[in-house]
Amino acid sequence: MNAEVYEKYKLAGEIAAEARDYGVDLLKPDASFLEITNKIESKILAGGGFLAFPVNISINEIAAHYSPRHDDTLVLNRGDVVKLDIGAHIDGYIADTAVTVEVGTNNYEDMIKASSDALDSAIDHIKAGINLVEIGKFVEETINSYGFKPIDNLTGHSMQKYLLHAGMSVPSVPNTMHNDKPQDGDVLAIEPFATNGAGHVISGDGSNIYICKESANPRLMRDRKIKMMFDKMKIEFKTLPFAERWFTKMFSNSDTTLKRMAFLGSVRQYPQLIDAKKGIVTQKEHTVIVTEEGCEVIT
Repeated sequence: MNAEVYEKYKLAGEIAAEARDYGVDLLKPDASFLEITNKIESKILAGGGFLAFPVNISINEIAAHYSPRHDDTLVLNRGDVVKLDIGAHIDGYIADTAVTVEVGTNNYEDMIKASSDALDSAIDHIKAGINLVEIGKFVEETINSYGFKPIDNLTGHSMQKYLLHAGMSVPSVPNTMHNDKPQDGDVLAIEPFATNGAGHVISGDGSNIYICKESANPRLMRDRKIKMMFDKMKIEFKTLPFAERWFTKMFSNSDTTLKRMAFLGSVRQYPQLIDAKKGIVTQKEHTVIVTEEGCEVIT
């Protein structure tokens, strides 16, 4: 990794971490999901960063992938267990970070600590050349020591320029399918999830988070207006996820067109990821740059 790219990752990490910490203070009873996300995203932009993906506010049994619509009316309730997941980038170099906050109560303090300590264990052991199966073993042992389960089908991930998921997976269980060996300079988002439920997520309703496919469906080509919108989205969002509310703001349009694009397969909506037994889920995440001796946490 050259010095210029390194500095961009570092700046992205600083902006993401500052926005995360700012966001934690917004997680109060009766706080609006929409207001929280708008404030955090504005914080990233004001800090000189760009949005790597929509701010995620996933509560209770939802492990990941919920961002409010432009007309969302949801508010936080006392006792909600909130996963706040934030991403910023500088010229496509991404920092991804998350934290769990319990709103106004302390019933899940141990589970929050389990995912946090599991992340610390992963960071302590990660280095160039390690088999990521080993990282999964350390994460699982830590979470199990608290009496909880890691989520076996949610993993951390490598990142590259404008690629949020670049190929490598960082498991939370010692799954031999995830046996990559990161090298010096690789960038990884490490994100253990702990739960008192099944330890396995299933797909739920739509998340209001979308991503453009590589090219428009030919059936969209016949509609010049929609084709123009798709091309503009590709320029604006590139290969990164975007929010329904960003689309609505960009085109001063209802999301009917977005739904049509999804139906025709030119954009894809991410599903909410929900523990299969609807157990409470906690998460913590940092982005690291792998070195020969270990790693550098940038968030």
